[in-house]
Amino acid sequence: MSYVYGVDVGGTSVKIGLFTGEGELIEKWSIPTRTENNGESILPDIAASIEGKSKEKGISDEDILGVGMGLPGPVDDKGIIRKAVNLHWNETFNVEEKLASCFKGKMKVKAGNDANVAALGEAWMGAGKGYKNIVMVTLGTGIGGGVIINGKVVTGTMGAAGEIGHIYTGTDTAEPCNCGHRGCLEQFASATGIVRLLKEELEASDEESEMRHRPVNAKEMWEAVKNGDKLSIRVAEKFGKYLGDGLSVVAGVLNPDIIIIGGGVSMSGDVIMPYITKNFKEHVFHASADTVFTRATLGNDGGIYGAAALLIA
Repeated sequence: MSYVYGVDVGGTSVKIGLFTGEGELIEKWSIPTRTENNGESILPDIAASIEGKSKEKGISDEDILGVGMGLPGPVDDKGIIRKAVNLHWNETFNVEEKLASCFKGKMKVKAGNDANVAALGEAWMGAGKGYKNIVMVTLGTGIGGGVIINGKVVTGTMGAAGEIGHIYTGTDTAEPCNCGHRGCLEQFASATGIVRLLKEELEASDEESEMRHRPVNAKEMWEAVKNGDKLSIRVAEKFGKYLGDGLSVVAGVLNPDIIIIGGGVSMSGDVIMPYITKNFKEHVFHASADTVFTRATLGNDGGIYGAAALLIA
């Protein structure tokens, strides 16, 4: 039997999955992401964990098709990553070659941007199965985006295609985005963006709201929306306008079959979807008016599935 490892590298933890060559997930686990000393331990830690699992399972190197990896930074088709701030990697290097060297050259390695990889996972085994043209949006602390056209991941010249979170909204902010600019989509429609909008509403008046008695975060806000809280609904409408308008621009360029909403914000359930689709349909070019919207189905496993798919899908 053949096997493949899928690795999803995050800022606090690295998720790893062991798959059969046919794509069945056998086991998954995680290890801490050690970002100290410019993240020099991250790749060796991944290699050691995988080698330990292979030894535990009695899997020989010859039976492993390779290791796929999703990373929070732009990765081009050659495996070159140009900085990954959350990992404290501040240089440009070939991450595929560097991880392969940790295995002493005995393992094939493929890498991609984490949002692109998550999109590939959803296309392979999740909500995008059966579609050829997919846009995936991950709503978390920031906003990530993955693009698949005619079944192929679009990476762009520097591996930075699909940076949906940095579409300019036309609304400047006092504080800059993490990218250095002001007015990026993720400043309004990510989990932190929702908190920004919510705080503005709470400070604008003394209107009674559930959110004056709940923790001020995106999850609690969506619960309040479900309960009909008027102030929270206004925040949801603003969120929906920013994201729906932004995705109408994306659809005008890419004309996807389906847009998949993933990430932590999507865990609040289908309550978020009408606020997005209403504004999308109001502004999108008519040829993309019937674009399907759905939530991701693989959840936190999308990254490891997509990473495995880099080698076997």
